[in-house]
Amino acid sequence: MTHLEGILKEKLGTSTFEAFGHGGGGCINTGQSYITDHGKIFIKTNEKDGAREMFDGEFTSLDTIYKTNTIRTVKPLLVMDDPEGGAVLVTEHLQMKRLKSQQELGRKLAELHLHNAKRKEKIEKEAGRIGSDAEDDYVHRFGFHVPTSCGFILQDNTWEDDWPTFFARRKLNQQLELIDQKFKDTEARMLWGKLQHKIPSYFDGLDITPALLHGDLWCGNSNEMADGSGPVVFDPASFYGHHEYDLGIAEMFGGYSSDFFKGYHSLCPQKAGHDQRNQLYQLFHYLNHWNHFGSGYRDQSLSIMRRLI
Repeated sequence: MTHLEGILKEKLGTSTFEAFGHGGGGCINTGQSYITDHGKIFIKTNEKDGAREMFDGEFTSLDTIYKTNTIRTVKPLLVMDDPEGGAVLVTEHLQMKRLKSQQELGRKLAELHLHNAKRKEKIEKEAGRIGSDAEDDYVHRFGFHVPTSCGFILQDNTWEDDWPTFFARRKLNQQLELIDQKFKDTEARMLWGKLQHKIPSYFDGLDITPALLHGDLWCGNSNEMADGSGPVVFDPASFYGHHEYDLGIAEMFGGYSSDFFKGYHSLCPQKAGHDQRNQLYQLFHYLNHWNHFGSGYRDQSLSIMRRLI
């Protein structure tokens, strides 16, 4: 980080740049907090090729969630290339503690998911009025205006008109193509050939309005403010999709109690077929883990596919 100090001071307009707290790293990035003239910031770094695209996607995800004024997230400040390789993401630093207000997190997540639908309702109420702000802001397709990374794999967020097409083509098929390239798994290829034709049937009778998603909401990507002012989410991989999608990984690895789901469903009630669709959404994450971490996730991935065909 020493080689970046002068550049960051200039870009952030600060003469103070002092590290504090314990820096560290996860399986993807390293991070450290700093004191500046304008307050505390958090800096993520990654030295890999493709880090700039990854951080550009995270910056845009954070910014889009932040502007909804629904669920709290860290405010993104800056993305830049690292002259020595990789990239840097700068956000505000928030003092957080372990999540306890799970029911409130569930409600706030539901508010995020309903934000675009409320824009749609406003358009319908203001039908005939020219220049409606809601009409300008409403997102009517599925995807995102930039690629975003779930882990380190850049996700294809090319816009589609309907959710089953987007999910099958841009989410599952991309993961299975990577598995085919890396592992040449003939059973995965065979099962996907059968499953992809069934996917539309899991959405029969649903009128799906695109919802702004966190995209990677496992329990490690949420906390609450240290002062008790509410839950916080971070490390998103956002796109506009079916609101149930965020619940897939939320149920996979534990960490969220029944209070979280109670809070969520108080605003977004479960609909028929939820359990099978949840399996579909978990399938994406198992495939993504297979691609990131190897064949230890193969059995879970193939087991879900067999159950769904």
